[in-house]
Amino acid sequence: MPPPPSKNRGHVPAPRPPPGQPPRRRMASRDAAERAAFFARREAAAVLRRVLRGDASRRAAASIKSLVYSPSVRNKRATFALVCQTLKYLPILKEVLASTGVLTSKWKKQEELVYVTAYDILFGQETATSGSVEQLIMVHKDTIMAALEKMCLRRKVRSVEDLVSKKSTVKPKPRFLRVNTLRTSTNSVIEELNKIHKVDKDELVPDLLVLPPGTDLHNHHLVSDGKGKASCMVAVALCPEPGWKVIDACAAPGNKTVHLAALMNGEGSITACELNKERTKTLQNTIRRSGANNIETINGDFLDIDSNDPSYAEVRAILLDPSCSGSGISTERLDHLLPSHSRGNQDDASTSSRIRKLSAFQRKALSHALSFPSVERVVYSTCSIHQAENEDVVSSVLPLASSLGFELATPFPQWRRRGLPVFEGSEHLLRTDPEDGLEGFFISLFVRKAAADAVKPSNGGLGVSKQICKRRNGLMAFGSSRLSRMIMLCSTRGLSRR
Repeated sequence: MPPPPSKNRGHVPAPRPPPGQPPRRRMASRDAAERAAFFARREAAAVLRRVLRGDASRRAAASIKSLVYSPSVRNKRATFALVCQTLKYLPILKEVLASTGVLTSKWKKQEELVYVTAYDILFGQETATSGSVEQLIMVHKDTIMAALEKMCLRRKVRSVEDLVSKKSTVKPKPRFLRVNTLRTSTNSVIEELNKIHKVDKDELVPDLLVLPPGTDLHNHHLVSDGKGKASCMVAVALCPEPGWKVIDACAAPGNKTVHLAALMNGEGSITACELNKERTKTLQNTIRRSGANNIETINGDFLDIDSNDPSYAEVRAILLDPSCSGSGISTERLDHLLPSHSRGNQDDASTSSRIRKLSAFQRKALSHALSFPSVERVVYSTCSIHQAENEDVVSSVLPLASSLGFELATPFPQWRRRGLPVFEGSEHLLRTDPEDGLEGFFISLFVRKAAADAVKPSNGGLGVSKQICKRRNGLMAFGSSRLSRMIMLCSTRGLSRR
């Protein structure tokens, strides 16, 4: 709903404009900025609502960044900043709004918008004339500011900023961008981005570009989504051949699914499973935007698929990236801003009941993936740093894997950080870490021995064949008009978008 018209400012003397700039233009500029702020607050409130509800139920549907990068959010930069800053000040805002009686039952249904608007007016824009919630905060602004001063005196601090919890910050990292080769070519994108940024090719992952830390891509027309380099390594580790039948077992939100489609040059077929109905919609939207036409989605449990069903008799590769604690990307997800971060006991996270339940499911899902009769390659990956979800899961299924003819292979043999040395063969596993400038990921690759013997790469390990995984770089370049179409990009970003 559009903001109500601004009050008549004709009775208020306007500041003298600079030479050559009439007062009307200044007023129009101010009105435009106010209108933009009005809509940005509402976009931020919608994101904040999903974040807080997901955090309260401990079942977050997506990270803050993923929600902000939704196609429905128009002003991504302003929305991201408002959501992060509101979360940062949320404990203070809740306390002061409650003590002043501003957040009454009348406004409870819009409480996220009240929080965002209160932050923006008290610590950002300082004034607003459009919107009922804006008017509510403006009417009570003096009362709220007085309550904040009392809070500072009571806690013996000099300013409100001193009340804000100094939680973890994110070390600046390069931006990693994966080009969707279903839509365009890597060289075309490099040529376009080089006009405004310094762009390099990643040495490890095909079609992955590297930009300097702090590069602002919020509103760039080529950017449609955000993921990190470690996440992009997962599909490359599986390295399916064009024409194969592949299953993505726990597919939403779909970034790895469409990456698999690109690695397969759009040939063959991918079955993408997702149990959650809402996340299935997200998955389908990701597929639609990617341009992939060889993906079938199933809103159902991967564990319910009969591995002996003739429909899946020719499945040759399975990517299993199941639900996990997300502990490896908690900083990238900005989880330290969430209310649950301060409530939770981080020290015993690796032994919590939630981790035990997750690892039990992970073991069951991995065992099921290995049971498909024609499957040659299975990747099991998590975005967790916990041994219980990583090495322990792999170790527990090794007897079954061996009985079915599988052995651990070595994805990215040149990568130095391997699995924790808790069982013989853990050197085949791969870990990434914030010390590497990446997220905390875990990747394991199971290869059926007969298939491994047939296509042993020349690099000395059962790893990803460079010849196979670099074949996509020779794709035909499209004209510049195609660049305006969607490009799926995997990107790591810092805490602030300012």
